[in-house]
Amino acid sequence: METVAKPWPALWALVLGFFMILVDSTIVSVANPKIMEGLHTDINSVIWVTSAYLLAYAVPLLVTGRMGDKYGPKNLYLVGLSVFTLSSLWCGFSGDIGMLILARAVQGLGAAMMTPQTMAVITRIFAPDKRGPAMGLWGATAGVAMLVGPILGGVLVDGLGWEWIFFVNVPVGIVAFAMAWRLVPSLKTHDHKFDLLGVALSSVGLFLLVFGIQEGEKYNWGTIAGPLSVWSMIIAGVVFLILFVVWQAVTKGEALVPLHLFKVRNFSLANASITTMGFSVTAMSLPLFFYYQLVRGMTPTQSALMMVPMALFSGVLAPFVGKLVDRVNPRSVAVVGFILMSVSLLWTSSLMNPSTPIWLFLLPSGLLGIASSGIWAPLSTTATRNLGPSEAGAGAGIYNTTRQIGSVLGSAAIAALIAARLSAEMPAGASAGASGAGGQLPQFLQAGFSTAMGQSMILPAAVVLLGGVAAAFFARPRAVDAIYAGFSAPEGAPEQLKSASQQH
Repeated sequence: METVAKPWPALWALVLGFFMILVDSTIVSVANPKIMEGLHTDINSVIWVTSAYLLAYAVPLLVTGRMGDKYGPKNLYLVGLSVFTLSSLWCGFSGDIGMLILARAVQGLGAAMMTPQTMAVITRIFAPDKRGPAMGLWGATAGVAMLVGPILGGVLVDGLGWEWIFFVNVPVGIVAFAMAWRLVPSLKTHDHKFDLLGVALSSVGLFLLVFGIQEGEKYNWGTIAGPLSVWSMIIAGVVFLILFVVWQAVTKGEALVPLHLFKVRNFSLANASITTMGFSVTAMSLPLFFYYQLVRGMTPTQSALMMVPMALFSGVLAPFVGKLVDRVNPRSVAVVGFILMSVSLLWTSSLMNPSTPIWLFLLPSGLLGIASSGIWAPLSTTATRNLGPSEAGAGAGIYNTTRQIGSVLGSAAIAALIAARLSAEMPAGASAGASGAGGQLPQFLQAGFSTAMGQSMILPAAVVLLGGVAAAFFARPRAVDAIYAGFSAPEGAPEQLKSASQQH
């Protein structure tokens, strides 16, 4: 293993690719109306472009983290980056909605190979007491990417067409590949056996649950085909996920999810909190951009610029928060962040009618940026700080998985809620036409559509508040030297880590 004398260049190289894949989690939201128009599809189908990506991203994360340990995090990151970049080309050249959804699923698989490696490398090349700023950068990257995605998407859609939200990944992917090849060290590998039954149970369970939730309104929460119904799919999904947990508890081999990690209080609570964050960030953008473009007649660029205050506040404040959480209890920062995020979403919801002065939306947008800057770094630091050295990699994989599961459930749930509220608030027979609209709605439909979108925003506001409740029970993280007592640092570890282990 190479000695990492200067870990920051390696981290910056990984952050570029990490930024790109997270941007693709949200960049499609601003392009949805144009994709609907260009590919002649409806709201529920176009939301699958996001859901397919998030589902294919979330399901393999548990095993791709272990693959990084077995084959080297650098190697798996580069393979995943190649898959992601090539599938981005495929997305851009897709001529129908089915092909785009399939290409997005492959893109999600590439992202799943990359993400665990970024957090695992941080835990291996930064000493725990120096990890706060590194996690701050990681958290800032996640937060800013998920906010900047719509802004970048708006500019590209208006200037070049929706296809370019995918084509732009190609040059970025090439640069990210070259940087990672040169700057990321080849770390020591560890042999692992892969729990194929666990992968199958979790994959089937998640797919059935997400499909049932997202397609429920389309089938009126009834029969899909023959004896198969929406509720039978949802119940079957839950059963498969329960069987997955049971299997993880009883398997004699190497479990995908070491359940003993959840005995660590802060790890369990941080995973609960980040799940709500993934859910809410994904869910909030869909009704908001439909409102901006279909009710207010904004172009994708104009609607994306409404997110500028959010991105600015989050980007500027996140590095300071990263340093702060090394000195204070992360609980206080995170709880305030979650409360402010819920307030900002409810505030936005209350403004969503056809006559609200558009500049008023900039105020909750700025508050949302302040809120998110106080969430990402405290949660990522809290999740891994109290785990021992041998547990950090598995912990990072689980943390990333729960975040993505939150995102894919958020995408599915908001799709179902939007469809339900459109049916309730739009004139009889008009909701189907509104769901397939590609331009500004006729004036007589705008009030009902606005109300439906505003009501949909209440869901992410409520869910993210649950994340604040979980964060309120964080225990103060133990001192680093207490965690590393009796631990012998491996050859090539940072000097700070060696000195921490030598003190015991």
